[in-house]
Amino acid sequence: MIHNDDLNDQLGDDHIATSAETPLRSDAFEMSDEEKINSIKKDVENILNTLGLDLTDDSLKGTPNRVAKMFVKEIFGGLHPHKKPGSSTFENKYKYGEMLVEKNITVYSTCEHHLLPIVGRAHVAYISNGTVVGLSKMNRIVDYYAKRPQVQERLTIQIVQELQRVLNTEDVACVIDAKHLCVNSRGIRDIESSTVTAEFGGKFKEDKVRREFLDYIKLDTTF
Repeated sequence: MIHNDDLNDQLGDDHIATSAETPLRSDAFEMSDEEKINSIKKDVENILNTLGLDLTDDSLKGTPNRVAKMFVKEIFGGLHPHKKPGSSTFENKYKYGEMLVEKNITVYSTCEHHLLPIVGRAHVAYISNGTVVGLSKMNRIVDYYAKRPQVQERLTIQIVQELQRVLNTEDVACVIDAKHLCVNSRGIRDIESSTVTAEFGGKFKEDKVRREFLDYIKLDTTF
């Protein structure tokens, strides 16, 4: 008989996602950022004290507050809906009808199973159906969904779904290639491996279009 704790550990060690939506409680934003920081600060203090560290040391005394601020304001800032990038679009007046690809977007995220970094690159593409977005919007969408406890499959899907919503088209694709420090620095400790995930919508499900996108992101564009 498998106990719940054993099953949860197995899911986490195998990095298995259970939902395409970030699992948030309904009261997730009832506390202010400052209230969250104060609460998390106490929890970090407890963790460090439990580990036997001397929090009166000059190097450590500010760590609980720094970690709490980092959690709320930085690496998990993408949890808050108010921080979602604006969704302004523009008419495709120049009638560009081919694929637009934004490649090598930096991804900094955090594995929700061990709270260790996920670091890699995202490659995003869409085919306009009459509207376009600024290039930086694609980077901002990637950054917003990356700044939360994540699994890479969910992140890939969320990026595609948000761009589909913004552009009002199914013709969006995303490929992410990333290293997971929960694999590279603990457990199996395989420092060479990376994880590749992909989500193809609309025309990108067609072999020819998908191949064109994959060929684009293999281009060497280093200057």
